[in-house]
Amino acid sequence: MKILVCITNVPDTTAKIAFVDSDTKLNKTGIQFIIGPYDDYALARAVELKEQHGGTVTVLNVGEAEGEPQIRKALAIGADDAIRVNAEPTDSYFVAAQIAHIAQQNNYDLILMGRESIDYNSGVVHGLVGEMLGIPSFSPVMKLDIEGTTAKLAREIDGGKEYLEAPLPLVLGCQEPIAEWKIPNMRGIMTARTKPLQVVEPVAVEDLAINERYSQPAPKGQCKMIPVEEVEKLITLLRTEAKVL
Repeated sequence: MKILVCITNVPDTTAKIAFVDSDTKLNKTGIQFIIGPYDDYALARAVELKEQHGGTVTVLNVGEAEGEPQIRKALAIGADDAIRVNAEPTDSYFVAAQIAHIAQQNNYDLILMGRESIDYNSGVVHGLVGEMLGIPSFSPVMKLDIEGTTAKLAREIDGGKEYLEAPLPLVLGCQEPIAEWKIPNMRGIMTARTKPLQVVEPVAVEDLAINERYSQPAPKGQCKMIPVEEVEKLITLLRTEAKVL
């Protein structure tokens, strides 16, 4: 079984975000980057499936050279090889087109990725890739098993879970508890240095959206404590200041 795992290179969740060039670009100075947390779940399940059924796991990242440490970490966790599309991931459509192009060339049985990245949080790349390839896509997938050429999965829906069976190939957006994150061991780190990492140029994609600028969320206001016996004062503040009544 050939599995493709798409990973993102995103700022650590504790990073302090700022923008430069008139708020048009992220200020990357001093920021620690990581594999997208949801992508980590997808990678962990892919490695488990390879151990159960055999086959290969290829990691794909659409990004610039600064993301290669995260790619090497994915190789250390258990992926067999990696591909980096040498381009800035400008939007979801661009990223999906690059993934679909690579997938068309290699005929993967399963394409896994996180339910969303934690920088733009669009949550649409898996659906776009499925549409471009003409194969089903599902998200957010919480459980995944493979029996022959059939995938048995559970995904989260409003008010509960949905259990599905679908023939391979598939595109899936993953989230916990599909697998537990894996930490690279020393042997994995050493072998990752020799695993192949192919760098390819992006295919041309029409610009359907352009980011004009970014802005920080408004700072949190001060918290006012109202004694429990002053209910009328609380109601007044909710009407005049918070304007929620």
